[in-house]
Amino acid sequence: MTRIVVTGAAGFIGSNIIKGLNARGLDDIIAVDDLTQGDKFRNLAELKISDYVDAGAFYALFAHGAYGQIEAVFHEGACSDTMESNGKYMMDNNYTTSLDLFHACQKRGARLLYASSAATYGGSDTFREDPTFERPLNVYGYSKLLFDQRMRRDCGNDFRRSVAGKTGQVVGFRYFNVYGPHEQHKGRMASVAFHQFNQFQAEGKVKLFGDYGGYAAGEQKRDFVFIDDVVAVNLWFFDHPGVSGIFNLGTGRAQPFNDVASSVVNALRGLQGQSALGLDALVEAGLIEYIPFPDALRGKYQSYTQADLSALRATGCDQPFADVQTGVSNYVQWLARQA
Repeated sequence: MTRIVVTGAAGFIGSNIIKGLNARGLDDIIAVDDLTQGDKFRNLAELKISDYVDAGAFYALFAHGAYGQIEAVFHEGACSDTMESNGKYMMDNNYTTSLDLFHACQKRGARLLYASSAATYGGSDTFREDPTFERPLNVYGYSKLLFDQRMRRDCGNDFRRSVAGKTGQVVGFRYFNVYGPHEQHKGRMASVAFHQFNQFQAEGKVKLFGDYGGYAAGEQKRDFVFIDDVVAVNLWFFDHPGVSGIFNLGTGRAQPFNDVASSVVNALRGLQGQSALGLDALVEAGLIEYIPFPDALRGKYQSYTQADLSALRATGCDQPFADVQTGVSNYVQWLARQA
């Protein structure tokens, strides 16, 4: 039987990966996490796993072979708070722990599929997996970039091809703006769609930033990617053990925050039997409101992100990605059912 490890298992992406594995009939899964924030158990409650191990104990035990033969490790465990300023804590969690895990995977013959981040690009205006464009703006982005750099060094700069037979499969996914079910525990780091859903429920309107960075009100753009598509790409690489490398995981399509807000509001209107409205009508009705751009974010805010999918597509991965209107509508319906 195939035994798999998922770190960050009770988190947003980790729990959805387990759900995707379960859908394939795979349930010999060791879930690794830190449940100090106890409510995260809800993300695991309906999933099938074979064991749960606290993150504080797992890594050393795994390195010494405590869990037998492991086929693959989906490494989603990390500190993902981009506002965290404790660099020692961030580097211990995101770099040192990941490096120790990599070495253990090599020793144990396990494949490693890990979470990197689009934060590695930071202040760049080009989002391609090339050191030229990697300019992190915070220690979170740097912690992810340093591990990517170490993988390039240890596996070969072009380990997309050379890694096979040398170090075993190693894949890093540079996640863009992921949204979808099971992110409710993330607080301020939850997606725009999640916050807008709750804001509309509480206030009857969604607030967006006004004009900034050369973009009109609400027209700042991000690459928003639905969690189901993120899981599908992870599983595609799981199915193709000969493919390694660092890859962007976004839609390749930047969409404005106005699109997210319109999709949230119109999905909620649809649940009430009301017709969809265009952006201008939503603004005129006071359902979308623009507020001044915060001074605290000036110079620290990405007004545009869009994943370059050339490297991903070159592997043969042809996973289609939902646009904001489709993905957010599905997500809002899920959120409404939970409420």
